[in-house]
Amino acid sequence: MKLGIVGLPNVGKSTLFNAITSAGAEAANYPFCTIEPNVGVVAVPDSRLDVLAEMYKPEKVTPAIIEFVDIAGLVKGASKGEGLGNKFLSHIREVDAIVHVVRCFEDENIIHVDGSVDPVRDVETIETELLLADIEMIERRLERAKKALKGDKSVESEVELFTRVLEWLSSGKPVRALELSKEEIAAMADTPLLTRKPVIYAANLSEAELADPCSNPHYRKLAGLAAEQGAEIMPISAAIESELAELESDEKTAFLEELGIEESGLDRLIRASYRLLGLISYFTAGPKEVRAWTIKRGTKAPQAAGKIHSDFERGFIRAEIVAYDDLIACGSITAAKEKGLVRSEGKEYVMCDGDVTLFRFNV
Repeated sequence: MKLGIVGLPNVGKSTLFNAITSAGAEAANYPFCTIEPNVGVVAVPDSRLDVLAEMYKPEKVTPAIIEFVDIAGLVKGASKGEGLGNKFLSHIREVDAIVHVVRCFEDENIIHVDGSVDPVRDVETIETELLLADIEMIERRLERAKKALKGDKSVESEVELFTRVLEWLSSGKPVRALELSKEEIAAMADTPLLTRKPVIYAANLSEAELADPCSNPHYRKLAGLAAEQGAEIMPISAAIESELAELESDEKTAFLEELGIEESGLDRLIRASYRLLGLISYFTAGPKEVRAWTIKRGTKAPQAAGKIHSDFERGFIRAEIVAYDDLIACGSITAAKEKGLVRSEGKEYVMCDGDVTLFRFNV
């Protein structure tokens, strides 16, 4: 999973990225200090992995991972190339979802590109640039489809689809809010629209406001906008995440308790991302390795096996599966087998979150 962190310059984007990835990206109090996207890989926290490791005592424990991409601050006119905008927009096309960092804190020492803090205006600035870039892309696709229509009537449905999408975008609405059939989604597979990507608004608050975000009027405005859009919103403090990044595990827990916060922004962001993208984890476990694998909810066993290796999917025979909770309750895979809790599942089996799985295959 690849998440793109976007936002206007000076909203705390790179500070947040540095904190959650410890990647050391440059963070400075001036626009465009990020030009090439910085990339950091983060392990997905999952306590089940630790329990399985304790049970199997493997040589290696491998968590699922998320890739965070810190994309440079966008400005008005980005879709027309302002502030290297075209380059930055192309980086967004490559991610699975967008984490839109929105400044909700007041600090006269940190300049705002528009001179004042207004989260709704800031969101609209970015959304407008993404919409304009998508309109330009759809117009080009529609023009090509219309030319092809003259000699090939089979592309008529494509013309109708792109015309509908263009009208939708022109009304100021993102494509993620447009209902599309499976066939239409397939027809647009090679058209990487920016406004189709799911969004999480990360409301960047001061340390003092994080425990009670609704006390911040800027947060309340952003929450109202997110509700209108049906988007995710999560309060976060880049400053707190920076402090947490410097602490050891025990110190982190004590620090969070002191602030009245149950878990770090990173953990909440990862859970929100999984929910947003419809992702789940399954596990493989043995003496060599205990490992978590990320798949889409609804994935069938052969395709889940393909995440490990294409040969596993190609030569899939069956999957031997035990639910995580059943395995832990039994205390060992041997005891789970004795109680008949290890199932043999075929090609039509839909994987569940927490399945502990052994794939049988032959190529």
